[in-house]
Amino acid sequence: MAIEQKNPNETPNLPESSGSDGNDKRRRRNKPRRDGKGSNTQGAAKRSKQPTKALDSTTLTPVPDIEADEAAQAEGGIKAVGDQRIIPFMSIEKPMAILSMLLVIGSIIAIAVNGLNLGLDFTGGVSADIRYEQPAEQADVVNALADNGFNDAVVQYLGTREELLVRLPPQSDNVEGLNSSLSKALELPNNHAEISNVNIIGSQVGNEIYLNSVMALALALASMLGYVALRFQFKLALGAVLALFHDAIVVIGVFALFGFPFDLTVLAAVLALIGYSLNDTIVVYDRIRENFRRVRGISPRQIVDLSLTETLRRTIMTISTVLLVVLAMMLLGGEGLFWFSVALFIGLIAGTYSSTYISSSIPLAMGLSRDDFVVKVKPEFEEEVVSFNDPKMFEDN
Repeated sequence: MAIEQKNPNETPNLPESSGSDGNDKRRRRNKPRRDGKGSNTQGAAKRSKQPTKALDSTTLTPVPDIEADEAAQAEGGIKAVGDQRIIPFMSIEKPMAILSMLLVIGSIIAIAVNGLNLGLDFTGGVSADIRYEQPAEQADVVNALADNGFNDAVVQYLGTREELLVRLPPQSDNVEGLNSSLSKALELPNNHAEISNVNIIGSQVGNEIYLNSVMALALALASMLGYVALRFQFKLALGAVLALFHDAIVVIGVFALFGFPFDLTVLAAVLALIGYSLNDTIVVYDRIRENFRRVRGISPRQIVDLSLTETLRRTIMTISTVLLVVLAMMLLGGEGLFWFSVALFIGLIAGTYSSTYISSSIPLAMGLSRDDFVVKVKPEFEEEVVSFNDPKMFEDN
C-alpha cells in the first residue's frame, strides 16, 4: 500500500468562498493593507509625495533643516514660522531709535531757534477777493503786485481761473486807500480786475487761530490715544501716539529749519498726515494681535517681525500710490497746493518709517506679550467644582 507523502513547503489551496458545510473560510491576503483604503502601492505612492524630516538616531527628534535656514538667511529673512520667511525688522531697532531721537531733538531745536515762518493766517494781514474778465495766471498777478510795492503776496484760485484770492502782509493804509491802490496794482494788460471784497485781519485774530491750531493738534493726538487704547491695548496706544508726535514734529521742524512758509494749508497737511499714519499703524497692530493669538512657540520680537513682513506688501503699495498723487499736486497743483504737498511728502516718508519701527518697538520695550491679547475669564464667571459625598453610599446593605 503506497503512502502519499505531502511536501511541507507547499501551501494548501484554500477555497475562496464558504463551502456547503456551512463553515466560513475567508480569503487570506498575501500582504497586509497598510493605508486602510487601498493597496500597498497606492499608500507608498502617497507617502512618497509627503516630505519627510530626518530623525536623530539617539533622541528620535526631527533634525533642523540647516540648508533651508541658510537659504533663508541668504535671502535676508529668518525661517521662524513653518515655511514663512520673515524679515528681521527689529534687528536694527536700536539704530533706528537713535535716529528718531536725533530727528525729534533737531526739530525741537530748529523750532526754538529759527521759529516758524508763519503765514498771513497766523500773523494777520489783508485778504482781497479779485475777479478778472479773462483767465489770469498767478505769477502775473504776483509780479504786478510786487511792481507796485505789494511784496510777499499770496495768490490762490477760487474755483475758476478768473476768481482769485490775494493775501498781503499788514498794510498801513486804511480800507478805502488800500482798495484804490490795489485796483491799480492788479490791472493786467487787456484784463480788467474788479475787487469784490477786502478784509483786514488783525494780529489778535491771527494769535487766536494759532492757539486754536495747537489745540486742534493736541486734541487729535489725545483722541488717537483713547481710540487705540480701547481698540487694542494701552502699550500699543502709547507707541502709536509717540509715532504720530514724531511725524508731526519732524514736518514742523523741517519747515522751521529751511524757513518754509507755514500757514493753514500746511497745518491741514499735518492733520491729514496724522490720520494717514494712524491708519497704517492700525493695520500693523491688527496683524500683531492676530499673530499673538494664533502663533505659538516664538518670541514677541519674532511676532512683530512676522506681522511687519506680512503687511510689507500692503505698505509699499499704499505709500507708492499716495506719493504719486502728492508729487502730482506738488508739480502741477500750482502755488496754492505746493507747500501743502511738500508737507505731505515729508510726512509720508516719516509716517511710513514710524509705523514700522517707532510704533512697534515702543510696545516691545514696555513688555508686550501674548497675555495682553488673551481674553481672561473673570473670577466671578469661573465655574466652581462642587464634590458631594454621601456617607450612606458606602454603607453595606
